[in-house]
Amino acid sequence: MPVSLNIPFLLSVAGAFLTSAVVAATYVWPALRTWPRHEALRLLAAFHAFRFLGMNFMVTGFVSPEVNPVFASAVGWGDLTAAALALLSMGALSWRWPVAIPIVWFFNIWGTLDLLNAYFMGATKNADPGLFGAGIYIPALYVPLLLVSHVMVFMILMRAKSAEA
Repeated sequence: MPVSLNIPFLLSVAGAFLTSAVVAATYVWPALRTWPRHEALRLLAAFHAFRFLGMNFMVTGFVSPEVNPVFASAVGWGDLTAAALALLSMGALSWRWPVAIPIVWFFNIWGTLDLLNAYFMGATKNADPGLFGAGIYIPALYVPLLLVSHVMVFMILMRAKSAEA
């Protein structure tokens, strides 16, 4: 299926990325970087625990029946896995499991790659973002917020261990 550029949709996604990055840099990151590492990571993981919303791409009516089922399935199951990993990360961080940080690394790498894969598949498997129906707000608003928060998780994970409290 040929890829067609939907300029208003692309500008919407770009605007959401820009705004998410500015808000994160101005308000969120200055506060988060002063928090203990485990607390900051737990808060960011909590934001991703809502990714089960991606399962709605598999619900006809929420999206058009013309949405590519391979794309819808990849988005749905990938997001559900990311939400489960986010919840596991929150628990591991809360109970200070020795494997908490490796679990967060796994969650963050999985979550980032899943979102990038969803954008790629959305661009190559679906010719019209209008087919997403009510789900249009997920790639146009929620995904940019999630990717910016993944960057903050990577920044916290790469801080020196001495920054842990």
